[in-house]
Formats: sequence, C-alpha cells, structure tokens
Amino acid sequence: MPITRRSACASLLFTGAALRAPLAAANDAIPAGTLKIIAPFTAGGTADVLARAFAQRLGKKYNQTFVVENKPGMGGNIGAGMVATAKQDGSTLLLGTIGIHSAYSVYTKLPHNPDKDLQPVVILGGVPCVVAVHPSRPFNTLAELITHAKKNPGGLNYGSAGTGSSTHMVGELFQQAADVKLTHIPYKGSAAAMNDLLGGQIDMMFELITTAGPIVKSGKIRGLAVTSKTRSPVLPEIATVSELAVPGFDGTGWFSIATGAGVPRATVAQFNADINEILRAPDMQDTWKSLALTVMGGSPEEGSRFVAAETVKWKKVIETAKIKAE
Repeated sequence: MPITRRSACASLLFTGAALRAPLAAANDAIPAGTLKIIAPFTAGGTADVLARAFAQRLGKKYNQTFVVENKPGMGGNIGAGMVATAKQDGSTLLLGTIGIHSAYSVYTKLPHNPDKDLQPVVILGGVPCVVAVHPSRPFNTLAELITHAKKNPGGLNYGSAGTGSSTHMVGELFQQAADVKLTHIPYKGSAAAMNDLLGGQIDMMFELITTAGPIVKSGKIRGLAVTSKTRSPVLPEIATVSELAVPGFDGTGWFSIATGAGVPRATVAQFNADINEILRAPDMQDTWKSLALTVMGGSPEEGSRFVAAETVKWKKVIETAKIKAE
C-alpha cells in the first residue's frame, strides 16, 4: 500500500502512543488525583523531613500533587489510624515508625489494629539516636550521667516524640541495659521536645541524629553517646553506648512507608518499586547521608518480616518496663 500523508500521520500517532504506553502502564496502579503522606508527628522532626523528601520525588515521578499532612499524637498512632481507615486505593500513605508498627502495644485502646489494618510498602532505613543533654546539667560523659542517674533514681527526665515512639523506646531500652531509672516526658513530636531541651525545661533526650546532630554540632546541646552499634558518620567523634557502657547495645530508630491493609497488591508493588528507586538514586545519597539514614529498602514481604522481628524486640522492652498508656 502506498504511503500517504494520512497513513504516515496515523503511523506516527500509533508510534507515539506505543512509546507512551509503558509509562502509562507503569502508573496504572497509582490512583489519580492528589496523593498524600501522613507524617504522624509535628513538623520539623525526622519523620516530617523524610515524608517531604519522598512526597517531592514521587509527585515529580507521577506528575501528580503529593502533599504531606502532619497528624501528631499518641506516638504517631493518630496519624496511623487515619491511614488505616482511609480509602483503600493507595491515595493515602503513612510515614511509619517503631511506635506505629512495633511498639503500639503500649496503648491499651486503639481504634485500629496496626498489625491487621496497615501494611508496609517498604522499610526506608534506620537512624541512630544520640544521648543528648542540656549543657547546664552536671555531667560531661555518659559514665557521669549513669552515675548521677543511679544516685538519683527518677531524678533525671527525658523528652520524646510521644509514648511508644522510637525516641521513647530507645530511652526505655537504655534504662534496662544500664540499670538506671529516668522519668519519661512524652510530647507530640521531637521538635517540641527539642525546644524544651534547648530551653533547659527537660534534662535530656534520646533524639534521632537527623534532628539532633546539627544542634549537637552547634554546641547548644551536649552529645554523650550514639545508640547504634557503630558510630554515625554524622557525629563520628561521639562514641557509642556499646563502646562506653553497655557492650552490644543497639537502639536504632527506623522508618517505613506504609498504607492501609486493603490497598491492592499492584498499587503497593508500584509504590515499592518507585520508592526503592528513589532510595538508590545517586542524586539522593547526599540527602540520606545528611539525614543519617542507613538505607534499607527491599520488598513489602521483607518489610513485613522486619516489622515482625522488631515487634518481638520492642514488646519485650514494653513488658519489662510495664508501660501502658490510654
């Protein structure tokens, strides 16, 4: 058949559609319209910073509006409950934490069951904490802090992002490992707790290095130890709790992207593939380093197994400390 102008145009239109088809197919599983990530703490903390980093990249990838909503309270479980009961189409994601996935048993009454009503899309990675104290307090080393705490049981207080949050759980793990008693003061996010630490209203925090690192470097708070097994490249001069006081100590916070349990597998798989790509992107590595994030990634199934193992670890800490909250 001779090639006419009409047939040539038709051929070009078909070719263009064919070239676009793989991109369209890749996004078929992603719901149309505005997408959102619930950051279940106040703005300014690590969860908030991570949520905004992924919202920006995913929004650009899908050419859709991707917003972050801060919904603090109950160690992140208010925001988690909103995701659990949202429309199960994948339009609402959650920046998940230890408190949401593995330490929710501290709450005797939750309107949702995190184990049954949420599913991990991917585990983003781990972030160590730093044992940080106000400069006015009478200890310059971890050994001095432990000695002071043993002489004054319950006399030192520490702030956290909320009951059951990673910054609370690491504090509880430290107390059990170092055989000391501290008084826990929960906030609705690390940013609020840090403001009080800076002002001297509380004594100390087990704060994630993402937010505490720059403040330690400024000299406004004093970093005594890092809670991971190995030193952090963000604060390499600060030794670990394991080096200084409790061999083998490891209290590392971690973060996920999660969604409702009823979201279709195809949607979860697409988000998983795209978030893993962002985690591995060369132009994002400096960002992860600045956030002190040790990237993990992996499949949703691997995420579920990781959460199950962490739940066993933190449930033991909760039961030993007899922590209960309404």
